[in-house]
Amino acid sequence: MKTFHSNLLFLGVAGFIFLGSSDRDSNVIASEIKAQAEIISETAGATKDSKSKKGGQVVESGAYHLELVTLKEDKGTHLDFYLQRGDSHATIPNAKVMAQIQMPDGTQKTLPFQDDTKGQHYTALLAGNKTGQYQVKVTADIKGEKVNGRFSFKQ
Repeated sequence: MKTFHSNLLFLGVAGFIFLGSSDRDSNVIASEIKAQAEIISETAGATKDSKSKKGGQVVESGAYHLELVTLKEDKGTHLDFYLQRGDSHATIPNAKVMAQIQMPDGTQKTLPFQDDTKGQHYTALLAGNKTGQYQVKVTADIKGEKVNGRFSFKQ
């Protein structure tokens, strides 16, 4: 599986090199390559056990199972984030969880999650009901260790 992702990354880089002969700025191309490499490396650790346990999107990041569930509400979008150990799917409490959200209009928003110890997950409410595609980067700080996952959803 990692070989497949490495080949995919190589093909993407080769494609950007060929596109580099156009009038695009080389800094833009470099940043796009870096972004693609981050996405591929975050998903390279996915295993056949990386199925949704709660009905959301799943990312396996290193030794962790990350799952984001979204639910549209009247006041906005309710976000549930499940942070678990990858091997046992045991809940990890007391982490500091933040989301960087790119809204459909391109604006950025930082959203902190609250630890719902009773529900064994983290919750947040994204206010507003803008229609379109949302890009979400969730960062969890687990006793000084940073874990990232990228998700997207439409409303």
